Amino acid sequence: MVPKAGLGELNTSVQSQRATLVTMENNATVRHEKVLEHNEAATQKVLDAIATQVAKPSCPPVQEQKACPAADKTKGRTDRLKGKVIVGEVENFYLAGPGLIYKARIDSGAETSSIDARNITRFERDGSNWVRFDVPVPGADDFITLEKEISRRVKVIQASADGAERRVVVELQFSIGDHQQVAEFTLADRSNLTYQALIGRNVLRDVMLIDVGKEYATELPESLQTDNDNGEK
Repeated sequence: MVPKAGLGELNTSVQSQRATLVTMENNATVRHEKVLEHNEAATQKVLDAIATQVAKPSCPPVQEQKACPAADKTKGRTDRLKGKVIVGEVENFYLAGPGLIYKARIDSGAETSSIDARNITRFERDGSNWVRFDVPVPGADDFITLEKEISRRVKVIQASADGAERRVVVELQFSIGDHQQVAEFTLADRSNLTYQALIGRNVLRDVMLIDVGKEYATELPESLQTDNDNGEK
């Protein structure tokens, strides 16, 4: 039982709590309405973006198919089989540097390639072994002097010679058809031989295939033939 003296204070407290609850309900209602307004605005923005989206692009018209262009002779001619260059028993051989074109014999029986060289002189440069030699200019009596670092020396036994001959080996850059390569060549006087260059197994291996009985299966690019003023095309 609450004394009559305390009923007034109790009523006052109850009324104050009711006023507080009403205020809280009003605040909650306001916040709820604001959340709804925010969600509606966000939804409308998404709908507007969908309505104004870019139209689906149409496919361009199919272009008329053109015939394959004719082979560009300026790039040379080189047939390949499984990635390997097909060569004949004789090919035009472009020696980079002096820019000379020789007729090279393709010989799978020779281990190392060889090139015609005269006046072979060994010398030392910066502690390394070098060699100076002259290569003939095809179709002329002139020579061009080259200097190369010696890669190694090999012993060559020829049927026409009584004993073994030691030859100097250098690296040379060359082209056959549109194929370019750097490989080792022995230096030897080939003035008594038909061909001034010999392509052996060190070049052929994993790179070229010989079409037996065929000659000049490749063709050098016109740019290399033009650069060669004295060589035969």
